[in-house]
Amino acid sequence: MAGSLQYWPRRRAGRRLPRIRSVGSVKEVSLSNLLTYKVGMTTLSITDDSNSPAKGQEVSKACTVLELPVMEAYGIRLYSIDEATRYKKAHVDILNKAAAQKLGIKSVKNDESKIPSGEKLEGITDVALLIAADPKTTGTNTNHHERFEAEITGKDIKEKLAFATSKLGKELRANEIFKNGEFVDVVSTSKGKGWQGPIKRFGVSRMFHKATGKIRHVGTLGAFTPGKVMYTVPMAGQMGFNYRTEHNKLRSKLGTKEETATINPKSGFKNYGLVKNDYVIIEGSVPGPAKRIVRIKKSVENRNSRGINEAKVNFIKG
Repeated sequence: MAGSLQYWPRRRAGRRLPRIRSVGSVKEVSLSNLLTYKVGMTTLSITDDSNSPAKGQEVSKACTVLELPVMEAYGIRLYSIDEATRYKKAHVDILNKAAAQKLGIKSVKNDESKIPSGEKLEGITDVALLIAADPKTTGTNTNHHERFEAEITGKDIKEKLAFATSKLGKELRANEIFKNGEFVDVVSTSKGKGWQGPIKRFGVSRMFHKATGKIRHVGTLGAFTPGKVMYTVPMAGQMGFNYRTEHNKLRSKLGTKEETATINPKSGFKNYGLVKNDYVIIEGSVPGPAKRIVRIKKSVENRNSRGINEAKVNFIKG
């Protein structure tokens, strides 16, 4: 919303890879998030299973296609609580030698033989997987690996560590983590629009041409007191390229690389090309342009606890 103080300060994102601050309280032991690339938008025809007036009828909806690169878990990160600051800190990293060497990590201090068990688990509060995504087979024209961290959901530390150990050194697939009809949160970086004035940036009105010497500027910078310009005054500055999280986006379809012919146009998607790997179709729009990194994660509000209804997909515009 233009002028909203919900998003402040309006500064550029620090990295192309969006951050994830919370994974919610999901009881199921699973991976919290995965990395995808935005392909573009298409049209999906489904049988409406909601409580709307169109229930049971065939409806067309705009949706976004996300492609999943080849992802491999190359390490486990254990967290503990720093008694001095009471903040969570990284306790130790345990790496898979074969997977780490592919990333150019030459020295591995802790390998699978150092995975703790029994009494050694005392003090460990959280477990996360270290994942490397290889985008070479996607349409992003990117050659370097994207390395990110994905926390393990659940309550019991032993179960979370056992899950992480089972995935270490293996390829990760979306159908092992998510389900069709599941609500997910989408974390991405919005389109960057550069330096913009207050009219485009905040939606304020243009000044009357005889009122002042300027038209596209703010009429007043605030009251006489306090004698300073408040941060709430619309001013020119950076617009776009911000971290944004959208909650409860409906996952309409999980597709495999064998099914890409059903969604690929003959000439490929605009500014992206052809989808070659596993893909995800999410109802509605997703922040950012084509080829932008989009992270999908478990719903923080735990919307899926009410049940997962898989809608019948009748047609995908390809």
